[in-house]
Amino acid sequence: MAEDLLFSPFQIGRFTVKNRLGVAPMTRMSSILDSIPRRDVLDFLVTRAEKGAGIVYTEAIVTDYESAQGYPGQARLTTQRQINVWSRVVENIRRRGALSIMQMFHCGRMAWPEVNPAGRVIAPTAAVPRQNNPLTGRPYPLPDEMSRFDIEHVVNGFVETTRGAVAAGFDGIEIHGAHGYLISQFLSGYSNRRTDAYGGSAEKRYRFAHEVIHAVREAVPRDRLLLFRISNWGVADSQVSLFADQAEYQGIVRRLSEAPIDAISVSTYGYGDAAFGSGKTMARLTREATGLPILICGKVHDRRSAEEALQDADIALSGKTALLNPDWVEDLREGKALPLYKAEDANIAYTAEPLP
Repeated sequence: MAEDLLFSPFQIGRFTVKNRLGVAPMTRMSSILDSIPRRDVLDFLVTRAEKGAGIVYTEAIVTDYESAQGYPGQARLTTQRQINVWSRVVENIRRRGALSIMQMFHCGRMAWPEVNPAGRVIAPTAAVPRQNNPLTGRPYPLPDEMSRFDIEHVVNGFVETTRGAVAAGFDGIEIHGAHGYLISQFLSGYSNRRTDAYGGSAEKRYRFAHEVIHAVREAVPRDRLLLFRISNWGVADSQVSLFADQAEYQGIVRRLSEAPIDAISVSTYGYGDAAFGSGKTMARLTREATGLPILICGKVHDRRSAEEALQDADIALSGKTALLNPDWVEDLREGKALPLYKAEDANIAYTAEPLP
């Protein structure tokens, strides 16, 4: 694959992305006052745009004050003060020729009451992950099973955060439906054991995602992007397959293809890993089920890995490497040898030390 593909433009919706390389969304937990990230965290996003990334994602932003928050120090985007801060970031990213994407999520059962303003944890089903919370060292608390009222309230939280992102001028909004967070919890039979209209068959488990997507789309102008993120792994019980098999996963992707979204972002442990015993990557399986643009992340770090990741995807996203190496895009252009970082290498993201 020639170098010019990595640095060729790509059309998503009405936007032309200047290249096929982007900065993945990464949780930072750096918001101390007013649910606004530290200045160096915001500057990091602008710097990566200045250094050549075609797309720059925010960290995942929580969607309501009652139950969405799962980690300390998370960002929100529903007040004028928050909108004003993010609008300056967005404008600076745009001036440097990159697209800005706000990712939002609800943590669901991946939370503990002490970090929720309402002291409450909710989920599709009153069931906890098997593993302990790595931040507390204790078992996750038993969540409340969501009622219809809870569902409507949470959907409204996604809409309100979307309105904040639109007011701040973001080019796109991504609904986080991956990693075992709330939407993913509904999608997966592993965490969704409901017997009502939101549980049971894959079609019913998809209903919550469907309602979020359609409600959010109403708040997203047609000249902005709406994306959906999906994965087959979660941050807890990480070795569990969130979808039963290839057919179930591709069935969900086909449903997403019928939704009013502009692209699907696929998160993996490794872009080249075979999935569901198929011998095919998650990107390949996704491509077989949709004609939508596909973004891929997972161990994309050097030119070779980026080129390989784009065999079945359109945009390659980097997390740890983009976080730790400000010159990542230019280093790819030059074909430099780059290390494959481990999770512990990126711990600076969770300290008070300024980001590089």
